Amino acid sequence: MKLTYKKIAILLCATFVLNSCAKDEEFVEETAITASARPATAATFAPLEATSFADVPYGIDPKQTYDIYLPSNRSVAKTKVLIIIHGGSWMNGDKATMEHYIPYLQEKHPDHAIVNMNYVTAQYGVSHAFPNQFLDIRDVINSLKYNSFDFNISTEFGLIGGSAGGYLALMYDSVFDTEDEVKFVCSIVGPTNFDHPVYTERPDFQLLMQILVDQDVYPNIEDNLGLLSPVSQVSENNSPTIMFYNRADSKVPLSTAKDLKNTFNELGVPVSFTVFKGDHGAIQDNERVELETKLSGFINDFLPIQ
Repeated sequence: MKLTYKKIAILLCATFVLNSCAKDEEFVEETAITASARPATAATFAPLEATSFADVPYGIDPKQTYDIYLPSNRSVAKTKVLIIIHGGSWMNGDKATMEHYIPYLQEKHPDHAIVNMNYVTAQYGVSHAFPNQFLDIRDVINSLKYNSFDFNISTEFGLIGGSAGGYLALMYDSVFDTEDEVKFVCSIVGPTNFDHPVYTERPDFQLLMQILVDQDVYPNIEDNLGLLSPVSQVSENNSPTIMFYNRADSKVPLSTAKDLKNTFNELGVPVSFTVFKGDHGAIQDNERVELETKLSGFINDFLPIQ
């Protein structure tokens, strides 16, 4: 068959169109493969789900662990951290005794991360409480800061301590929080003044000091108990503090708690002070509701999620 110029032109056009379509299909397929292999951008990340990790180590001692509860949709920019510190006279206790605070805090403050920490308890001839337990809080905070991008949490903290844990929180904020990373402290019946007869007149007071205090760090401490007493260590640089104490407390005299509250007032540090009726740590159900309500308001005021 003879091809006219017109037919040749038509064939050339058809060939060009077919080749173009084939290249377009290859381009679309290649683009799809490339896009699927390309790292996702921040805009394509799925929202983070709530999760938790138990017994995260922050030191070499088996007691140096914490549990962390991470909320959904958390981020380094906004997810601030509540750290819970247990009691037990500095020689006993475990983070498990503070687990009842977790559901309440998760319900009232669903956008905060929560950390429930253990620390190395004092044992005669083996380990001292002071300053080691203060330093354990520091090491927990350093661990959280180091892992902030992995956990997707901020580096702003609130400390919530019960009994000995309340004391540790007060002392840490007063003496060791040099970078103002702690934004508020909650002390629930935490001791405030070791230089009080309820302690100094105990028959085992000297033995207690030997167990609790590393006297290489605090020499002659019995003559200078103010070094370990929050009432003598607070300053205008302290964080806002919320305090809960008991009127009939045989271990932490109410007068010592009032002295600390008055010192905060004199220094201009925001302070909330609530007195319940019972003995040390004996909080009734209606009182616990009041504690939780006031503590939640304090968290919203001084460690808010923006």
